[in-house]
Amino acid sequence: MKTTILLTVAMILSQSILGQEILKIESKYLGKTVPVHVQKPAHYQQSKRYPLVFMLHGYSENYKQWEETANLKKLATDYQMILICPEGYVNFYLNSPKLADFQYEDFFFKELVPKIEKKYNIDDKNIFITGLSMGGYGALSLFIKNSHFFNSAASTSGALEFDYENLKEISLRFFDSQRIINDLEITLGSPKENNWKKFSISYLLKNTPNFKKGFFIDCGIEDPLLPNTIKIKNMALSKKLPIRFSIQSGNHSTEYWSKSIEYHFVYFQQHLIKK
Repeated sequence: MKTTILLTVAMILSQSILGQEILKIESKYLGKTVPVHVQKPAHYQQSKRYPLVFMLHGYSENYKQWEETANLKKLATDYQMILICPEGYVNFYLNSPKLADFQYEDFFFKELVPKIEKKYNIDDKNIFITGLSMGGYGALSLFIKNSHFFNSAASTSGALEFDYENLKEISLRFFDSQRIINDLEITLGSPKENNWKKFSISYLLKNTPNFKKGFFIDCGIEDPLLPNTIKIKNMALSKKLPIRFSIQSGNHSTEYWSKSIEYHFVYFQQHLIKK
C-alpha cells in the first residue's frame, strides 16, 4: 500500500514538473469518457495568459500520437503556448449525420473548449488548431466552419478530400483493407445516401463565402495524399486567401511529421495578435 501511494505521488510530481496532464471529459455528445493530453510550458504561470494550440491526431491513432511524434514540452516552452491533444477516434472530427452518439464538433466547442478555458489561462485572441492526416482534415474543417473562434490553422499530410475511390485506394495502401471507407460509411452513411464530397475541404472553401483567413498546409513529396494538399492550395490561391504552402521531402510518416510540425508553430507565432 505504501509503495502504491509513493508511486502515485511520484507520477503526480513528474507530470507537474513536465507540465503534462491527462484530462478525462465525460461527454454526452460522444457517449463516453474522452481523454485529453495537455502540455503546458515549463514554468507555467497562473498570472500569465497563453496562446492555445489544439493538435489533432491521425486515423487509427489516438490522443497520444503527438506526444510520441514531437517534443511537446519543447514546443510549448519555446513558443510559450498551451498544447491540447484530444482523442479523436476514427470519425474525422465531425458531427455524424448517422450516429447520435458521435457529435464531435459539439463535443469540441460545448465540452472540450469550456473545460480548457476554465482550467487554464488562455489568451482567447490567439487560439490555433493543427493536425496530421485525418487530424489535418479535422483542423481545417473546424477552422473554416468556426473561423471567428480560431486565429489560424494548419494541416500536415492532410486527408482533406472525401473522394470515395481515392480514399478506398489510400485505405488499401495503408491498411490492406477498406477500413477507412467502412468507418466513414458508419459515420456519414453510404456515398449514394449522403454525398461525401460536401464534407471535403474544397467544398467548405467554396461554400463558405465569408471565410477570408489564411492557414498553413504542407505535405511530403512522396505522400500519396499530396494531391489533396495541392488541390486545396490551388483553390485557396484562386480565392486570394493568404495561405502558406510547403512541399518537403518525405512520406506519410512520423519522421516527416516530427519535422513538419515545427513550421506550424513558427507560422502561429508569426500570426499572434498583439493586445
